[in-house]
Amino acid sequence: MNTEYDVVIVGAGASGLMCGAESARRGRSTLILDAGNRPGRKILVSGGGKCNFTNTDVGPEHYVSRNPHFALSALSRFGPQDILAMAADHEIRWEEREHGRIFTTESSALIRDMLVENVHGAGALLRSSFPADAVNKEPDGRFSVRGKGASIRTSSLVLATGGLSWPQLTVSPLGYKVAEQFGIPVVPPVSGLVPFTLEPADKKRFGPLTGIAVDARVSLGEVSFRENLLFTHRGISGPAILQISNYWNPGDFIEIDLLPDTPLSQIMEQEKRSSGGISVASLLGRILPKRLVQELVPGEILGTPSAQLNSAGLERLSNLLHGWKLRPSGTEGARTAEVTLGGVDTAAVSSKTFECRTVPGLYFIGELLDVTGRLGGYNLQWAWSSGWCAGQSV
Repeated sequence: MNTEYDVVIVGAGASGLMCGAESARRGRSTLILDAGNRPGRKILVSGGGKCNFTNTDVGPEHYVSRNPHFALSALSRFGPQDILAMAADHEIRWEEREHGRIFTTESSALIRDMLVENVHGAGALLRSSFPADAVNKEPDGRFSVRGKGASIRTSSLVLATGGLSWPQLTVSPLGYKVAEQFGIPVVPPVSGLVPFTLEPADKKRFGPLTGIAVDARVSLGEVSFRENLLFTHRGISGPAILQISNYWNPGDFIEIDLLPDTPLSQIMEQEKRSSGGISVASLLGRILPKRLVQELVPGEILGTPSAQLNSAGLERLSNLLHGWKLRPSGTEGARTAEVTLGGVDTAAVSSKTFECRTVPGLYFIGELLDVTGRLGGYNLQWAWSSGWCAGQSV
């Protein structure tokens, strides 16, 4: 293998593969290194194997970052319409689901294969099972990347090593280490889009509800999401919980509205007009899982005939069902997280080229940066956008 390249990209995930194809298309000799034995492993598991690869509505407001405007430039230069056009060129069929989420109709492997074909078609080289373990900057300004007893030199080094989520897919901390090595600030990485665990008492209380899902609105401060909430044997999960986890800090309470469509007072009034004879437990059991109702609502309220529930009882029940406050004990961590929050501080990186401001020739892209999208195709879109933009500059 040659040991001199114009561009070396460490990481053959979504952003690295996109960057490599674009770099090589510009005539730059390009090598993509991957620690694992096959590229695009995270793409393959995306969307339950159907790859939620973008969203019809993408903007900086869908991302968490210390610099909320950083993503604007890349997203505007290579957006959803561009990755959809690329998919069309490869005859990949897709469908739009709820909340504008775009999935392939067949397999995630089609998206991964599209990227690999683009890499090879542009003339870039892809080397798997090469765990890079060190980077140095040589006196002549070039970088050397070492691993497996080899040293590869390059004038442009792109770190696309991703975050710390999905450790079973061979994650690498090299990107964070290189940032630290060159004095580039890193926002402490933590798990995002991740299930919550519960305090022991709540876990004992709600653990038996494992497998029950409800449509709910989950809020934290000014941020809220309306999707399914799922009870697990250790806590709570489901799309609404994964979404809100990006905004949660240890000690925060989340607020859950179990009746997001209709005020409880309206439900009770309708029941009074019809008969009013059934108990609160029976009435709520029509609209919520009975086991959840029995566990959440105090027994003295459950046994009351719905027509006889006084204003104080109605207010208490309404506050519970519309504003159930729950404090998670923590998260399930990187093992089940879909993304990593935090990363290389965007203040140190150009939003147009993704080159480090203080280390010429060094680039950071994708999940490695302090830019984290919501659930729904936003993180893969960020990978495409940041990879494509860097590929125009390296």
